[in-house]
Amino acid sequence: MTTAAAEPGPDEKPRRARGEQTRQLILETALRLFRERGYAETTMRAIAKEAGVAVGNAYYYFDSKEHLIQGFYDRNQTIHRAAAEQVLATEKELAPRLRGVLHAGIDVNEPYHSFAATFFKTAAEPSSPLSPFSSESSPAREAAIAIFRDVVDGSTAKLDPELRKELPELLWLGWMGVILFWVYDKSPDQRRTRRLIDGAVPLIDRMVSLSRLRVLRPALRQVLALIETVRKDD
Repeated sequence: MTTAAAEPGPDEKPRRARGEQTRQLILETALRLFRERGYAETTMRAIAKEAGVAVGNAYYYFDSKEHLIQGFYDRNQTIHRAAAEQVLATEKELAPRLRGVLHAGIDVNEPYHSFAATFFKTAAEPSSPLSPFSSESSPAREAAIAIFRDVVDGSTAKLDPELRKELPELLWLGWMGVILFWVYDKSPDQRRTRRLIDGAVPLIDRMVSLSRLRVLRPALRQVLALIETVRKDD
């Protein structure tokens, strides 16, 4: 016999709402201090003080600064998806869908460019939980790949079935390269990154189109096999 889950009490929903508000306040305060003071110089105590909460309360919602960054990752993916909604709803060709999503991602990250290089030094460490490739980052990583899956699946592009399966993750890896370029882009408003996107998207679109040619299928199979080999653990 299955026992039904208890219904939340009358005070439960307001309590949860207040908890989420506090969590978001701590996260937004942390991101502001990261921008103003830098990631390394910002402590959990300083975040709690600025947010007007007890230090213990800050640690209740986030175990460490690293967990704050994971919250930032998750939040960023939600905002990125919202920013890309219009282009994904209106464009059908692969190239404009991809271009729109990449530019939307730069728009979303733009407020954090000032501390991105300092933060990246920590995230680039292979053993760091802040690495976009870490197990701790897997929810945000999967959410990001899902955006690129929508880019591909909602387009009119005719793809080899095996390439269709792998392309979203390959596009995400390319996006990681764009982000790395953006982190160190000192041009006004990071215009060089925008030009990189505008120049790279037609090339990607062209390569995807050429992948349908029968003469290139053996090479495509080799590339996909190499990707699968690299994924395997030793």
